[in-house]
Amino acid sequence: MIKQRTIKKSVQARGVGIHSGKTVNMKLLPAEPNHGIVFRRMDAGGKEVKALNVFVNELVLSTSLQDGDVKVSTVEHLMSAFSALGIDNIVVELDSFEVPIMDGSSSPFVFLVQAAGIEEQDASKNFIVIKKPIKVKRGDSWAELSPYNGFKISIEIDFDHEKVKESGQKISIDFSNQSYLKEISRARTFGYMRDLETLKAANKALGASPDNAIALTDDDILNEDGLRYSNEFVKHKVLDIVGDLYLLGANVIGHYQGFKTGHFLNNELITTLQAKKDAWAIETFEEENAPVSFYSEDWHNTL
Repeated sequence: MIKQRTIKKSVQARGVGIHSGKTVNMKLLPAEPNHGIVFRRMDAGGKEVKALNVFVNELVLSTSLQDGDVKVSTVEHLMSAFSALGIDNIVVELDSFEVPIMDGSSSPFVFLVQAAGIEEQDASKNFIVIKKPIKVKRGDSWAELSPYNGFKISIEIDFDHEKVKESGQKISIDFSNQSYLKEISRARTFGYMRDLETLKAANKALGASPDNAIALTDDDILNEDGLRYSNEFVKHKVLDIVGDLYLLGANVIGHYQGFKTGHFLNNELITTLQAKKDAWAIETFEEENAPVSFYSEDWHNTL
């Protein structure tokens, strides 16, 4: 059977909170089977919030969780790395309200988990298998999950910026034959410099810089080293989708399709899915018949 996973040892990192602009210390700790992914606020007496979409409370610019008075922001890149590496059980300790942005991608988090090592546990890993199509729409934006023997994401973005248009705004990636670690993990978040002052006036994006995002002017990018992928913008949207979907509490077996999607629409999609009990099922798989060679490939590269 495909087994649940945690990390072999605790590991630490430090980075800037993209909204607070303050230094954040983060520690990842192993957890027991069936524990799930839990964020622990050490600056709030060790109070915890589980990484599940029922605790999503804010979706402006990032995905935030809240349980009672405990809030954790900007979880999507870390969750994306956990999803890709098959991490089911882990504790994330923070001394601030947000996960550090690092370089704006999930690559530093992948490296952190690899440094800790991955340990298989004596418990079956659950997958959420899509049985019927579920679709949500807002204006001309839409997102859909449909049955598929594997995990595939097909999306289109629509940004009126020359560099984004040149890079390509459509992608379809089937993770049975394309590697998240190679093709997606290094894609950074992006934003317009003209919006930065407005955001900072609202106490948002106080830590944003070309060090942790692709900085767009009206007709160019400010990052001296250019893009990491020729189509880095749309690939980052894939990275976000992988992280948002993992708030279902398990990896998805299905096909995600969307147009002009974002955190809000992703959360609406998985909330709608959960309410349609006949549209999905929780299943386990034996290694030899699992439709998840994407995970097997990337996992085996990190053991």
